[in-house]
Order: sequence, then C-alpha cells, then structure tokens
Amino acid sequence: MKFLSRFYIDGFILGVLAAAILGSIFPVSGSGQTVLDWATRIAIGILFLLYGVRLSPTEALRGLQHWRLHSVVLAATFILFPLIGLGFGVLVPGVLSEDLYTGVLYLCLVPSTVQTSIAFTSIAKGNVAGAIVSASVSNLLGVFLTPALVILLMSADGGAGITLTSIVDIVLQLLVPFFAGQLLRPLVIDWFQKYREPTRFVDRGSIFLIVFWAFSTSMSEGIWSTVSPSQVVGVVVVCVVLLAAVLAITALTGRALGFSLPDRIVIVFCGSKKSLAAGLAMASVLFADQPVGLIVLPLMIFHQIQLIVCAALAQRYARGDSLRSRAAGRR
Repeated sequence: MKFLSRFYIDGFILGVLAAAILGSIFPVSGSGQTVLDWATRIAIGILFLLYGVRLSPTEALRGLQHWRLHSVVLAATFILFPLIGLGFGVLVPGVLSEDLYTGVLYLCLVPSTVQTSIAFTSIAKGNVAGAIVSASVSNLLGVFLTPALVILLMSADGGAGITLTSIVDIVLQLLVPFFAGQLLRPLVIDWFQKYREPTRFVDRGSIFLIVFWAFSTSMSEGIWSTVSPSQVVGVVVVCVVLLAAVLAITALTGRALGFSLPDRIVIVFCGSKKSLAAGLAMASVLFADQPVGLIVLPLMIFHQIQLIVCAALAQRYARGDSLRSRAAGRR
C-alpha cells in the first residue's frame, strides 16, 4: 500500500477499476438490468443529495472576495478545458472514434475535484483557503454548468442525445436531490459531520455502482468490440497532452496576471483537475442512451494521470519552498 500511495493510487481508484472489471466480466442482462438501472438512479440521487449537504454556499460566497483568483480557476475549468477539447475534434476518426472523442470532450466539461485540489495545494505550500473556495465553487457551479455545456457543445453533433426527457432526468436525478441537500443542510449538518466516515462509504459505494452499471451496459451492448488497443493508447496520449497543456497555460497565466506564488499554486492545481466522482454520476444521466462505458473511459484515464503528475508537481513546489526558506534564513 505504501508503494501505491507514492503514486496516489488509493483504495478509491482501485475500487473504481475493480467495478469496471467486474461490470465487463459479469454484465447484467434481462430483469437484472432493470433492477440495476433503478438502483443506479437511486444511487445518483443519494450522491447528489450528499453533495448538497456537504457544500456550504454561505462559505463559498464569503470566500469569493478574492474574485480574481476564483475567476481564473473557473475560466480554466469551464472555458480553457472545453476549448482544448473542441480542438481535439480534428483527431476523429484517425486517432479517436466518435464515442471516445465524446468522452474526451465530456471530461473537459466536468468540474474540478475538491479533496485532491486542496490536498495538493497544501503539499505545495499554496493558498489552502483559496483552494477550498475555488474547488468548492467549481463543484457547486458544475452541477449546473456541466449539463448546460453538454447541451450547448455536444447535442448538436448527436454526442449527448439531449431531449426533453433527458432534461427532465437531469432535473430529477441531479438538481432536485442537490437542492434537497442544500435545504436539509442546516438540519443534518451536525449529524453529517459526526458520521462523516459512514457517509463516505455511501458516497464511494454509489460511484462504484455507477461504474459497474456503465461497463455492464456497454458489454451487454457489445460496445467494446468496436474499440482497438491503438485507440485506447490514443486516449492516453490525448489525456497526457491535455493535462500538460492546461498545467502550462495555468502556470503562465498566474504569473502573467501578477498573482503571488501561493495563489499561482491554487490556479495550477484547482484549474487543472477534473472530478471523477461528479463526472461519472452526471454521465450516467446525460448519456443514458449512449455507450456510457466508453464515454467515461477518458475521464477515468485522465483522473489517474492527473493524480500521478500533480503529486510529483506538488512535491516539486514544496522542495522549492524549502529552498527559498533556507535561503532567506541565511540572509
């Protein structure tokens, strides 16, 4: 486990991979598929209910006083990423199939992570308070912006298949539970804080079920037979290029706009992350009639790459801070 932790491959990542493998090896069909579909819908509702309870809009709005910092992070998450994702359209069909490109573009539309963005900012000696607000606001707005961006950028080419029914599903499965969580927050937040660990099991268990459903459905429909190993390698290369481009642009932008080093660290780590948990949950609703397993594959690959690369980058920032501190002490 210590060896895996060096590469930020934790139990959650292993659980997601295990759920994907089980769904591929033991796909559910017939009446079992109907039960699995309903169980997944309920899990999504519970997941977004927990998101609503967990996020504090009051604290996020209070922290928005540092609006320049948060504006840059949000621009990276919801403008820079989508623009680069649209540019990758030139790789179809030579490098990416239509479904895999849909997945690459979709990963560019999901919100930033919360926990890892804050953790890496802390390791790198950045502005942790700023990271908390930026990551939280990104997740909060992502509930609305990600479906809106999918409708705007992907429905025109048939990628998302957005219909009136899809919009109703988005409202019922994502927004209604989220707002219910926000309304319940004052009543249950003390209980939620007291039993934080059990709720994390529910949270992660919901994600595992969604992943199992996505890959089981894809196998039942014979989707994986349409993908070649070279296309999967192509997805990995695209994810590496995407992350490298965003890391470089966010670092240069923070410097060009005159932010302090702690704030530049926030921009780099919060602006370059994509949330696997939120992305998987939304994809199961947004792409209900599409090959969800293929569509979420780029997000799963990108998530692991970002953890490994950003772990190394955070440690490099931390070493630089130690060197600066020792240099200052000798003066």
